[in-house]
Amino acid sequence: MLDALRKRLRSEKGFTLIELLVVMIILAILMAVAIPSYLSFRDRANKSAAGANLRAAIPSVEAYFSDTGSYTSMTPAGLQASYDQSIDTANLFVKSAGATTYCVWTQSPNDIDKVAYKDGPNGKITIATGGSAGVGC
Repeated sequence: MLDALRKRLRSEKGFTLIELLVVMIILAILMAVAIPSYLSFRDRANKSAAGANLRAAIPSVEAYFSDTGSYTSMTPAGLQASYDQSIDTANLFVKSAGATTYCVWTQSPNDIDKVAYKDGPNGKITIATGGSAGVGC
């Protein structure tokens, strides 16, 4: 009888508490490595999206200047209607526009804290963080 009980106890399958703890520790280490990597990737993707939105709009801005001789009264909706229907007007903003200069900025559709802006026709495209407060022009 005692032998039958021992056999039955030995034959039971399952994980010990130590084995479960080891697996949980390994999972915690993997998560500690994976989460920061994912967040960094997402940040870079949102900055790239903001830059791409702006780069897509700049040819329309310059075409507007070629047609009118000035940047004044330029609006994202007007650029979309007259020059490029694919411009993302929901995330494109004209901060200031004068006769010979402008400041156009855009934000990432996925993260409004990531912005890109171009300060004038000779300015370079700058990608920043900080929403509209991060726009330097």
